[in-house]
Amino acid sequence: MGDQGFGISPDVIKYVAEEIRSIFDLGIQIAIVVGGGNIFRGIAASSYGMDRSSADHMGMLATVINSLALQDSLEKKGIATRIQTAISMHEVAEPYILRRAVRHLEKGRAIIFAAGTGNPYFTTDTAAVLRAQEIHAEILLKATKVDGLYDSDPVINKDAVFLKRVTYMEVLEKQLKVMDMTAISLAMDNHLPLAVFNLKKKGNIRKVICGEDIGTRIFA
Repeated sequence: MGDQGFGISPDVIKYVAEEIRSIFDLGIQIAIVVGGGNIFRGIAASSYGMDRSSADHMGMLATVINSLALQDSLEKKGIATRIQTAISMHEVAEPYILRRAVRHLEKGRAIIFAAGTGNPYFTTDTAAVLRAQEIHAEILLKATKVDGLYDSDPVINKDAVFLKRVTYMEVLEKQLKVMDMTAISLAMDNHLPLAVFNLKKKGNIRKVICGEDIGTRIFA
């Protein structure tokens, strides 16, 4: 969305593609999950009286729009990219099939997992953890707007304390808002390492992949 109030910023989508290109060049196998809040937020719409299932399905479709935009930008950077959706729409993307996804990765293609889990009441955070587990990802990267995890919202609270290392149990106990609790629980149960860092700082994705000590690490 960038500085816009709505929609897709061409500059931001190009920037994200460049950041992904920087780790693709390292030979890293990459799977991506994007949200859809710049277009439609299901949970927000449900708070205004829309049926939650309908709102969430609209949000899933919003993630497909973002995925198509990112695919276009990545392929302009020379990265062969496939979108797999949890909701079938054969004209624009492949259905999600685990073995096919793994094969794409083995062939050096990037994958974008769209439409969340395909189920209402589950966020794209949960979808990211689920897909990461299914493809046996070594680490899940949460690219966000802040430098990492804080004990409270740093935008609201100027005295918020930055947390460099934290366990999933601490995240759950303190209700830290890095991901929804379902995603955190799933990651904890499966011992999936999570890195939280600022996407807006150029080069951060590459730094995390190369082992530099930036952002927050969350462990089981």
